[in-house]
Amino acid sequence: MADLSTVVAGVPLRTCLLTASGCAGSGRELAAFVDLAGIGGVVTKSIMLEPRCGRPTPRMAETPSGMLNSIGLQGPGVDAFVAGDLPWLHEQGALPVVSIAGSSVEEYARVAERLAQAAAQGVGPGIVEVNISCPNVANRGLVFACDPEAAAQVVQAVRDVTPPGVPVLAKLSADVTDLVAVAHAVVDAGADGLTLINTLLGMHIDPGTLRPHLGGVTGGLSGPAIRPVAVRCVYQVHAALPQVPIVGVGGVRSGLDALQLLAAGASAVQLGTVLYHDPSALDRVARELSLALDQRGIGAVRDVVGVAHATRSASVGAAG
Repeated sequence: MADLSTVVAGVPLRTCLLTASGCAGSGRELAAFVDLAGIGGVVTKSIMLEPRCGRPTPRMAETPSGMLNSIGLQGPGVDAFVAGDLPWLHEQGALPVVSIAGSSVEEYARVAERLAQAAAQGVGPGIVEVNISCPNVANRGLVFACDPEAAAQVVQAVRDVTPPGVPVLAKLSADVTDLVAVAHAVVDAGADGLTLINTLLGMHIDPGTLRPHLGGVTGGLSGPAIRPVAVRCVYQVHAALPQVPIVGVGGVRSGLDALQLLAAGASAVQLGTVLYHDPSALDRVARELSLALDQRGIGAVRDVVGVAHATRSASVGAAG
């Protein structure tokens, strides 16, 4: 069997497969279906400073090749998360990859500070993933990830208060003109790695009412529909920043899907939407990926990372 272990920003992962933020809460929902200690890590739903009820209903809409969600970062707040979910993940032997979010640079920093306090008590995150696809209320709602300077400010604020041994990953959006520019900015600001990509902004009109279906009007498109975009983004950013670890995410539902992202330059892969209809998908995809590597004579995941770049000399342009 191929070796599926990997390393992301200095952190060894048992396998290269993790959950994706927002698709499995903090792992409790999956514990009956998969050994959380046996996967690469549990990426939590994005945690904010205060409890949040989220956006109005309806919050989800099925699409022909995925789904739209408009949950609105509902959650208990960082104090409740640190008191309950984070110790529970440690008890399960899982690697906690804590996704954080905020509406201002200061809020991101305060959430990261609270996680640093938990780390000092031995129950901190293994990795912090910074979800910068949030509206910046101080700048008329501009999404942080759409502006290199704003994205860099958030990452620097989080990196400054996060313990040195805990990597900070910046989760970027493909809904930008120049993804490579944003990637350069957050890496220069201290990001130890990148997660590519977040959901794409989409919308569904109810054919009966001819009005927006989602209570929040727009939502994040996920699932197989966005996988080609994710592959392109990983390939593009790896070509520009080959030494920066990338975690690929977007529409993965099989071992061959994961293999595409690895070949494009990802060192690890997250599974998200597929978990809604196949909560045991992490184990299945691991078996499929191992078989795919074996069939190609590849003994370990690390030997396939970025291999697609060896097949052509021209790189993808900054705008794709």
